[in-house]
Amino acid sequence: MTTPSTPGTRILPAVSDPDAARVLVTLLGQLPAAEPAAPVPDSTTLLDTLARLAAESVDALPEVVLVHERIGPLPALDLIREVALRFPPVGVVLVSSDAGPALFSAAMDSGARGLVGLPLAYEELSARVQGAAQWAAGVRRHLGRSTGGDVFTGPGTGRVATVTGAKGGVGTTFCAVQFALAAVAAGRRVALVDMDLQAGDVGSYLDVQFRRSIADLAGIQDISPRVLGDAVYEHPTGLALLLAPADGERGEEVDERAARLIVTALRHRYDLVVVDCGSQLSAAGAATVERADVAVLVTTPDVVAVRAAKRTVRMWERLQVRKAEDTTMVVNRWTKHTEIQPSLIEKITKTRATRTPVPANFKELQSVVDAGRVQDLDNRSAVKQALWTLAGELGLLRSPEDTPPPGQAAAPGATLALRAAGPVARTRGAARGDRADRSDRSDRGALGSWLRRPTREG
Repeated sequence: MTTPSTPGTRILPAVSDPDAARVLVTLLGQLPAAEPAAPVPDSTTLLDTLARLAAESVDALPEVVLVHERIGPLPALDLIREVALRFPPVGVVLVSSDAGPALFSAAMDSGARGLVGLPLAYEELSARVQGAAQWAAGVRRHLGRSTGGDVFTGPGTGRVATVTGAKGGVGTTFCAVQFALAAVAAGRRVALVDMDLQAGDVGSYLDVQFRRSIADLAGIQDISPRVLGDAVYEHPTGLALLLAPADGERGEEVDERAARLIVTALRHRYDLVVVDCGSQLSAAGAATVERADVAVLVTTPDVVAVRAAKRTVRMWERLQVRKAEDTTMVVNRWTKHTEIQPSLIEKITKTRATRTPVPANFKELQSVVDAGRVQDLDNRSAVKQALWTLAGELGLLRSPEDTPPPGQAAAPGATLALRAAGPVARTRGAARGDRADRSDRSDRGALGSWLRRPTREG
């Protein structure tokens, strides 16, 4: 006797292979009361589809998502982890030719609710779909009863913007802080995260001393709003600050998995999450840059910094963190007499340079930087005006509901009225092949498990 699936069970398959998709859809159509949707061909389409449905309501989400082992570009286990983190009311089932205990354990650790072996068998598929659907229904009932704000609900629609420096000293933290302040002034709920784990200075720039840090969240499996609130410092400017640990060695506690959990939790609570990733790539920073909606790379228009920017972009591509064309280059400390102009930097790095460069004028910044009160930078500052204009250009001033759907071009950033001031008022070509090979090896020695991911072909 067959085990019927849950009545009205909505099932969304994620299968890249057309032949496998046909077989799976045919078998799903035979399950009693099942409602299989058309398969999605890749991980990006799956996440976009779930985000669109979740924006309507939690009940619009399918009860079950089936993830085929050969889905891409995100590997199957990474995709399962992302769905489980962003859409907790969805039961995920992995479909794989390897149904052994090692993969089963890895799938469960990633958040899957079951594993179906290939070739597909009706009885096994029906049982796994039923189990995942019942689990999803239980989660939705729990979310419906929950009160007091002790669980996150919804898909987490907040946007994430990372700010990374091509090298130390190019102004990464100052840019990140000003982007976040501009978004607060535009009415957004903003979290500013210091993920420069060993040398973070966000607290110094904003005159904050707080005993909690991002490292305090690293070992927590389920980050509830209450736990997150205990680690976040509510700044008088309206920013929510999640600071780097005061003891730099504790930065090692924040690994790739912890970074994903923390950023996902922040997505649920804030409209915008600005992450200062510093200039040294860590596993946590790589995971955050990979999943960011906006990835900014800050450089200055000098030979050393532009070379460093190119190295960073190439390293991100080798490690499959971010494509060059998906990276936005911000040129800091620019003057019209600078020999290396943004258009040349864009050509060298193959990134997208912003229309607005940030002018060089440290004199107007020195007093607020030395006082640790960059929030008090005068509105007449050309640097502040450029950075706040850039925030609009990057789309950081829009609310999540104003963000265009995937594939649709965003409108140019709106202008923003500055708040009242506070009391304190040409580079050489690519490196030779042997040098690049050495760079590849040195890159791979620094990031541990992050680099043991399968390399995509093509």
